[in-house]
Amino acid sequence: MPRSNNDQLPATYVASGSWPHALLVEDAPISAYYGQAFARNLTQAMTNSEIGLRALGDKAGVSHATISRLLRGMVLPDMGTLARLEVALGIGLWPGLTAWTDRDGE
Repeated sequence: MPRSNNDQLPATYVASGSWPHALLVEDAPISAYYGQAFARNLTQAMTNSEIGLRALGDKAGVSHATISRLLRGMVLPDMGTLARLEVALGIGLWPGLTAWTDRDGE
């Protein structure tokens, strides 16, 4: 999905640590925090569901390469991809405002 306001890929804002649990640079845009929280949510949902990239991709109708890029912070999900992943996993993945309000707690 195209990024707004010339934001870079979410993972490019890592100051230290490993994505998606890394500390982000001080001036990281909101989209980086949302992408990071989304990647954490998706990882946890996949672990809880005991489903891998290919199986989730098949179930959701999303390529496993796209899911991999989402998990690595190389892309933000578009609404269709987000919806398909949430339905396939049976859980909400989009972090909403908690991605911003919890940004100092990760």
